[in-house]
Amino acid sequence: MSFTLPGVYPITDTKLSGLSHVDQVRQLIDGGATLIQLREKDLSPREFHREAEVALKLAHAHGVRLIINDRVDIAFALKADGIHLGQTDLPPAEARKILGDEAIIGFSTHNLEQARAASTLPVDYLAVGPIFSTANKRAPDPVVGLIGLSDIRVRIDHLPIVAIGGITVANASEVLGAGADSVAMISGLLAGGNAASRMRESLKAWKE
Repeated sequence: MSFTLPGVYPITDTKLSGLSHVDQVRQLIDGGATLIQLREKDLSPREFHREAEVALKLAHAHGVRLIINDRVDIAFALKADGIHLGQTDLPPAEARKILGDEAIIGFSTHNLEQARAASTLPVDYLAVGPIFSTANKRAPDPVVGLIGLSDIRVRIDHLPIVAIGGITVANASEVLGAGADSVAMISGLLAGGNAASRMRESLKAWKE
């Protein structure tokens, strides 16, 4: 599978944005997103499946890839483009068996030890974070920081890295300079409305 991480990796959040996943995806596509992760912690599986189905159709109609967070069952049922897994989710090797070789599989890591272990797994990219403090997780892991990110980058050079946690347009260049291939953004895109405009601004900053 040919897969290149976009410079800006948007992640949906219905509580933060006050919008459905579908409306968030629509705005992010308008802003230039080429890959979007649907992240949902509160809806029932049935409700999330319903929203993800519509969001996936919208994304594919615009040539945009859609990644499902955590729920391998929903990703498989909808034939989504991939899955993003955390440390307590289904192991990546098992997800690969279910979703097949063409699926994009990302895996969250929070320190060098986890990143080293993950680098041997059948994944397409690693997420590393939180880089800065964040309010988007109920029980955030210890901050990795720019030095921690750089340390992981030096030791793991065969997998792309998505940095996550407290990243904004203002600090994204520092994060990329520390070795990230991509920056995941939630609050930086969704807080305060007008996600399309913020997405465009973030992409412009990434390219400069």
